[in-house]
Amino acid sequence: MNEEIQALTKNNTWGIVPLLKKPIGCKWVFKLKLKEDGTINKYKARLVAKGYKKIEGINFTESFSPVTKTITVLAVTAAFDWEIHQLDINNDFLHGYLEEDI
Repeated sequence: MNEEIQALTKNNTWGIVPLLKKPIGCKWVFKLKLKEDGTINKYKARLVAKGYKKIEGINFTESFSPVTKTITVLAVTAAFDWEIHQLDINNDFLHGYLEEDI
């Protein structure tokens, strides 16, 4: 949990909320990362916004998430005989820009 708070702070995620504005809130989400043999590798904790509390027209005007399906990536890779490499980007979601306040 401390790592998550440090990452959020380092990326200037926090800000002062104007007096009459009410943020939507947040909650902790916990996950176990397992090794190949099924034993625990590490515990993960994420502090996430309660996006389900947003109201259309007030908190947002449209919803879109550009996510690629793994099967599509694999199909294109096979079709072009490309190699696949994997990487993990920590806290990537913190680098996105939101037009609306949450």
